[in-house]
Amino acid sequence: MTLFAGTREGTEALARATTDATGSFKISYAQPTDGVLYVEAVLPDTPGLRLRSVVGIGARGGVPQRTLNAVTVNELTTVAATYALAQFSDQRGIAGPSPGLQNAAATSFNLADPATGKPGGVVTNKDNGTNNETLATLGTLANLLSLCATPNAPHCGDVLRLATPPGGTTPIDTVQAALNLVHNPTLSPAELYALAHTANVFSPALTAAPTSWILALRYTDTGLYAPGRIAFDAKGNAWASNNWQAGTRDSSPYVTVLDPVGHPTLGSPISGGGMKGGAWGIAIDHDGAAWVPSYGGDAISKYSATGTPLSPDTGWKNGGPDHPQGVAVDQKGNVWIANYYGIKGAPGQGSVIVYPHGDPSKAITISGGGLDHPFAVQIDGQGRAWVTNARLSGAKLYETRVAGANAEFGGSVTVIGPDFKPTAFSPVKSSSFSWPLGLAIDSRNNVWVPDFFSNTVTEIRPDGTIAGEHKLPIAVGPWSVAVDGSDRVWVAGFGAPSVWLLCGENTSACPNGTSTGTFLSPSQGFRNAAIQHLTAVQLDQSGNVWLANNWSEILPPTGGVGLVELIGLATPVCTPLTPLPVQPSSATATACPKQ
Repeated sequence: MTLFAGTREGTEALARATTDATGSFKISYAQPTDGVLYVEAVLPDTPGLRLRSVVGIGARGGVPQRTLNAVTVNELTTVAATYALAQFSDQRGIAGPSPGLQNAAATSFNLADPATGKPGGVVTNKDNGTNNETLATLGTLANLLSLCATPNAPHCGDVLRLATPPGGTTPIDTVQAALNLVHNPTLSPAELYALAHTANVFSPALTAAPTSWILALRYTDTGLYAPGRIAFDAKGNAWASNNWQAGTRDSSPYVTVLDPVGHPTLGSPISGGGMKGGAWGIAIDHDGAAWVPSYGGDAISKYSATGTPLSPDTGWKNGGPDHPQGVAVDQKGNVWIANYYGIKGAPGQGSVIVYPHGDPSKAITISGGGLDHPFAVQIDGQGRAWVTNARLSGAKLYETRVAGANAEFGGSVTVIGPDFKPTAFSPVKSSSFSWPLGLAIDSRNNVWVPDFFSNTVTEIRPDGTIAGEHKLPIAVGPWSVAVDGSDRVWVAGFGAPSVWLLCGENTSACPNGTSTGTFLSPSQGFRNAAIQHLTAVQLDQSGNVWLANNWSEILPPTGGVGLVELIGLATPVCTPLTPLPVQPSSATATACPKQ
């Protein structure tokens, strides 16, 4: 047994011990002030077996410090630690920058309790448990690793062989095999399931082969209903807008904040500040404050980094918000708002409102440049605002989510410079644009736009030319995209409750033989019963993919429940967005650049 400390500087072995005949051991250690502590177990005569368990979490994370007096190390804790810390693990061990490292370690406790070696409290609770397949997948993966638990185990070599990625090297032990499945979740699902099915150590387990090896957890909170959009602060807290109140179509008065392991925090659910139906928009500014358009209140709400409403009881009306939607913060602290219907009292094709340096009293209202029902806004590396125009006629917005309601759809993208004037090449048009919605921008300033009715993700170059139109494998109704720290593109489906992964411009981060636009997920996407009809996907500093369950039923329209976390699948990104996706670095004391 070896006790390791993992920090941004690297991995260090602190102490070793040998178990007695009962499997017990004792190691003395001090609570870490930074990073994480974890234990590894190996058997000299069983080279294919390596097990892990997290035992301590230091400061500088978004979660409290925690250490254990007793720990169990088994296959279940190994799967939990490997998935949660996948983006901080390599052959040298576990290490990486804060707060993502500590938050990831804390997430492992949601999957497995390292004190008992049994499934964790979250994966077994009422929001998960038998309501989705994650608990059974966890058991199946643990059973798979158990096939290497004895000397000369007949199936251990098969496990390691099947957990080898295309063009990669065969893993030498169970930790590396599990890590390969996180990084390549479509590896050999049928064959590995058949092997795992020969073991009966952990239950419940899957009763049929999965399409991918993902672990998803659903998190709920009072007032967390029909969430529209997600944003992460610097600590890793997830802020979410909410469209409706549970069981009704009444506008929600709440903003939700969950900590990095899914617990309500900062007094969540937060009310006040003029919130009346959070729109598809939420952004964190340079001071850590959250800006949330109030779609039903025709206003803009603001909350401090600690959850205190900073806007008046009616919200801010400056600039004439009329059903505002997306919001973004640029490098100068200007707050950009996609004003879907236009100036209040004079509705039209819509506008973009800017609060210079976050000051509503100096509001600027922008029109022209092809603005036509602006929906989402994101900022590029030049400080330009890219705005999707979700043009429609003949239907209310929510009706478009059902069946079109005889509406006419089109769309374009308007680019507005730092001088608050539309660029000369605006609007950007493409034959694929049919209700473009929640766009995202990669580290090279390429813009990725999901098109709801054409079932396409369109890539636009920084100069406004179309780089590619990537058709999704099945009818999805893509609503939102996010770009991770490797410039891979994550797509949230509204029509089909699934998540797709595309290779981006950085093809070195994708498997051999793939290119930009290649789908790296199964044809039906990554699926889990925890996932409902999605309007948002966003990524945190630990490499988790977070999803907003906006609707649970299409007809009759019924709000969705909770946020869903796909654990460890993405390359981490600095949060809040700065504004382009940047991978946190261990090279400096500050993992992410200041906004």
